[in-house]
Amino acid sequence: MATAPTKPTTPVKKESSSASGMFAVLTIPICIICGVLIFIFILGSPSHYEGGNVETGHPTDPFGIVHRGGPIVPVIMSFVLMVIVFSIERAIVIGKASGTGNVDAFVRKITSLLNAGNIDAASSECDKQKGSVANVIKSGLKKYREMEADATLTIDQKTLAIQKDIEEATALEMPMLEQNLTIIATLVSIGTLSGLLGTVVGMIGAFQTLSANGAPDTSQLSANISEALINTALGITTSASSIILYNYFTSRIDKLTYAIDETGFSIVQTFGASHARK
Repeated sequence: MATAPTKPTTPVKKESSSASGMFAVLTIPICIICGVLIFIFILGSPSHYEGGNVETGHPTDPFGIVHRGGPIVPVIMSFVLMVIVFSIERAIVIGKASGTGNVDAFVRKITSLLNAGNIDAASSECDKQKGSVANVIKSGLKKYREMEADATLTIDQKTLAIQKDIEEATALEMPMLEQNLTIIATLVSIGTLSGLLGTVVGMIGAFQTLSANGAPDTSQLSANISEALINTALGITTSASSIILYNYFTSRIDKLTYAIDETGFSIVQTFGASHARK
């Protein structure tokens, strides 16, 4: 049975995992701090309440209404900020991985050049495209040239070596695209649970008002119910946004992975076909 040679895989440029990890470590506490500051100084501004009285005045705009949601609001606000920041960061990283041009058009061009046996032109297209997809394909093309010049291996061994090189290059590039996506996925559940916690806190206050001696304070009762509903709305909004963005980024990564697999298969097939005729 043919075995792959032990020659080193062509190195591939990749984003530093430690940089992405540091970004997450710094972003999370900063978003929490910003969420608290927004709650206190922007949402809690006296200008959003009748008579400028934050304690007893009625909210006059949506900012004041959200501020009435209570202490759970800054927590959910920090989650909203995390979704925004990590989504922007992932969009930039995945955009760079896609390269300078359309990925589908790039794959079609590479496949066409491979079918024509023009390996040098295909490698030049990778230099123009850049990004993770182009890096992996160029690594495979470089290995293609190395195997052409190697007279010590069989065709099966050479084909397996090219395939292994592409797989290892993919393993270096693709995980970087998925970093921090787990945070967005986690916010899907945390957003809902935080909203539910705010709802429970608001309803506890409402029932405490109802159980008070004498006639219940309708103003306080409505404030507690409002707090519960505001937190519910914010939690659902955070979760819905996280789900949409997570699925969007996942689909883009899957598209890049499929492009690499398709082109890698073409490289292996082209090598096998061209050398089987010799």
